Amino acid sequence: MNFWLDPAKLHVERARLEDADVVAKLHAQGFYRGWPREDFQSYIAAENTPLYVACDAKRKIAGFAMLRLVGDEAELITIAVDRAWRRKGIGLMLMRQLFTELLRSPARKLFLEVAEDNEAALRLYGKLGFSKLSERKGYYPRPDGTPATAIVMARDLE
Repeated sequence: MNFWLDPAKLHVERARLEDADVVAKLHAQGFYRGWPREDFQSYIAAENTPLYVACDAKRKIAGFAMLRLVGDEAELITIAVDRAWRRKGIGLMLMRQLFTELLRSPARKLFLEVAEDNEAALRLYGKLGFSKLSERKGYYPRPDGTPATAIVMARDLE
């Protein structure tokens, strides 16, 4: 099922195996240690790690988000938006679609981790009703060797 967002002319749909290259490039663009295409192919193929892309009618991908589903819990594993599409509501659109999809699942709570210095993501998650649960000191590696703290957040889905 496609969910269209005007005026950006984008919609959200499940990723296809052929999307793995673009998704891996977007992930590497947004994170210090990007994941390889082969990992994304495995995630896309698996039922418990649904991956959604925000794309136009020609399937040019502007961003993606991936979940892990385990029993009555879900985890936002990763989300990334192409630099050209940032600050245009793509992350919010992806997250809202994840909430819609999760309502059809047994999941009742959504967890995530975010670097404490990722102000844009923290604003987005706060706007979406996530609350801080804990911190993981030194969790994220950085290019300069100084690790960043991860903030663990959650929100109910009911």
